This record gives sequence, structure tokens and C-alpha cells, in this order.
Amino acid sequence: MDFDDVERLARELPTVEEGLRYRHRTWFVAGKGFAWERPFSKADLKRFGAEPVPEGPILALSTADLGEREALLAGNPEAFFTIEHFGNYPAYLIRLGRVTEAALREALFDAWLAVAPRRLVSEHFPELGN
Repeated sequence: MDFDDVERLARELPTVEEGLRYRHRTWFVAGKGFAWERPFSKADLKRFGAEPVPEGPILALSTADLGEREALLAGNPEAFFTIEHFGNYPAYLIRLGRVTEAALREALFDAWLAVAPRRLVSEHFPELGN
């Protein structure tokens, strides 16, 4: 998977717009970013120390809360991970080169749900309730 796949799958979701935030591709719903390119900063690289730096394109995704993030990380440790910078922030990272299309589609949907207004969720996915 790559960022073109992210774009294709994100655009399957209602009212998604693509733009730039901090010069990186970001996907928004109702003005809120739910997925974004996340290259490692110099500080991130320094924190890895002797550990290998995860390779390939990296995507960051929002979650509803830290509990959801921990469950997602446990469910797909080969592709999903976090870094110190995200310590108490409800988001996680995906190694696009290690994620399946089905897992990426589901992750994008969950991230979309995490930030989309309830009205929008109810309008497009009434089966999810409020």
C-alpha cells in the first residue's frame, strides 16, 4: 500500500477532502484531519536510538480514545505501531508497506468515525446509531 491507495480508500468515505497540513498530505472530514502522512522528524529519529526505524511510507490515523488505540495496536502489531511523540495522543501509525488493503480500509473508516460529527455519521451510516 502507498499514499495513492490511502487517497483512493479515503475518498470512498463521505465528504472527505484532501489537503495539506504542515506540508503533508492530510485527509479531512468536516474540517478535521483523520489521516495524514507522518514522516519521522529528527527528534523522532533520535528517540529510536539503536532500534531500527520503521521503514516505508508511514500514515498516522486518529482514534476515538487511547483505549481504542491500544486495541488497534494489539490487533495488528506487524503494521500498526506508535512512537513516544504520540504518548497521550489518540492516534497511531501504520507502515503502509505491511498493511493489507482490507485492514487499511477498516482503519481509515475507524479514523473517520473518530472525528466525524455525529450528524454526518447518522446521515451516512444510520445503522451505527448515535
